[in-house]
Amino acid sequence: MHVFSPERANALIPVLTPLVEQLWEKRRELAIRLLESDPALRAARNVPGRRPARRFTDLKAEVVHLINRIEAYGCVVKDIDLGLLDFPSIRDGRPIYLCWKAGEPQLSHWHGTDESFIDRKPLET
Repeated sequence: MHVFSPERANALIPVLTPLVEQLWEKRRELAIRLLESDPALRAARNVPGRRPARRFTDLKAEVVHLINRIEAYGCVVKDIDLGLLDFPSIRDGRPIYLCWKAGEPQLSHWHGTDESFIDRKPLET
């Protein structure tokens, strides 16, 4: 398991941000494909000139691949929709997670391993 300092985690934010954005795009594509498969909408799928939708399995595999790429850096994808990533760390001798949400300029919060995003605290405390 990787153990991150805030500086090391923050150095990865520029690398991870585009991967999270790609993950969001693939997740949106999958959600759209699921909606299009609704029997009530099937007639709309057969519009001439419309390109066939990608298969569920291909899109699911791409989502899983992106999650694996992100987690290969040592962090944990906690919530795809919010873009929440946790970085294992140590604070006062106990394991914690440094917590980053996509869109934040840098990682600046943490929470215990038995806590969640709602329990996060500023690093300065």
